[in-house]
Amino acid sequence: MEDLDPTYIQAPEHRSDSNFIPNQPEEIPVIDLSRLDDPKDVQNVISEIGDACEKWGFFQVINHGVPSDARQRVEKTVKMFFDLPMEEKIKVKRDEVNPVGYHDGEHTKNVKDWKEVFDIYFKDPMVIPSSTAPEDEGLRLVYNKWPQSPSDFREACEVYARHAEKLAFKLLELISLSLGLPKERFHDYFKEQMSFFRINRYPPCPRPDLALGVGHHKDADVISLLAQDEVGGLQVSRRSDGVWFPIRPVPNALVINIGNCMEIWTNDKYWSAEHRVVVNTTRERYSIPFFLLPSHDVEVKPLEEIVSPENPPRYKGYKWGKFYVSRNRSDFRKLEIENIQIDDFKVNT
Repeated sequence: MEDLDPTYIQAPEHRSDSNFIPNQPEEIPVIDLSRLDDPKDVQNVISEIGDACEKWGFFQVINHGVPSDARQRVEKTVKMFFDLPMEEKIKVKRDEVNPVGYHDGEHTKNVKDWKEVFDIYFKDPMVIPSSTAPEDEGLRLVYNKWPQSPSDFREACEVYARHAEKLAFKLLELISLSLGLPKERFHDYFKEQMSFFRINRYPPCPRPDLALGVGHHKDADVISLLAQDEVGGLQVSRRSDGVWFPIRPVPNALVINIGNCMEIWTNDKYWSAEHRVVVNTTRERYSIPFFLLPSHDVEVKPLEEIVSPENPPRYKGYKWGKFYVSRNRSDFRKLEIENIQIDDFKVNT
């Protein structure tokens, strides 16, 4: 085994063998969305989604409506991009000013991830706050960066993203119904949505016992939709005891997980689960997550319909755009302190 750059080395308690028990019979639910076509089964599907959000914060969906040819096209196209020489990829490299495009030095929890990524905003251009300062109400436009090669990279990505966004809103409505709320309850939060999607490439790693493709983390968004290939490596921490479970690749399925925003909106009823990606020595792995994000001016706080004297708010509110800008800028380098987390907004009880 060759030496590993120390910036990739996880603390012993966060390495791939930590709190992981292989060959467990339990796994996250796989939900068939074609059952929504049967009026007698709709409520069962809604209940299963609600149960999964509460117990795991994760589930998989099949027959979800995202065309397999759109997914296969983007998978093929992005692989061609990542196979390009580095001098070509860095022509569209992202930075702290323009946080979209190619990047190979992202940090999670202040440890470097063993991966390459390409980020794309769903809305182009996208409106984001000018700074993290609370008193600064300025906004700026950020434009996507597109490589010249492959020539159909942009079209393939945009077509897939439109399908993913449509499914994200369908799931958002089902989650709302599972809470006993109107299906459109969350729609107004997305008038200027900051959603984006990403392509991850995890190369073979000489020391998968020391490094992770992505370190343990929770997603800051509302809902994530992930297309993963057959290699596997995604793991989720079970809510009840923190034990890590592998998320088995299911052909043509999408992995769905609840982000911090939904956990706060539901006042901790639904769970934003920690997850991580383990790597291996022989095979590269690709995944394509779509992150559904609210508008920059949305205040994220527990819903009025959810809280009560018996269930008081567990979080203070925060402006989504400011939170996003702060988190995003901390991804580029190792910091002396951990970046902002939703626990920073917990109410002391």
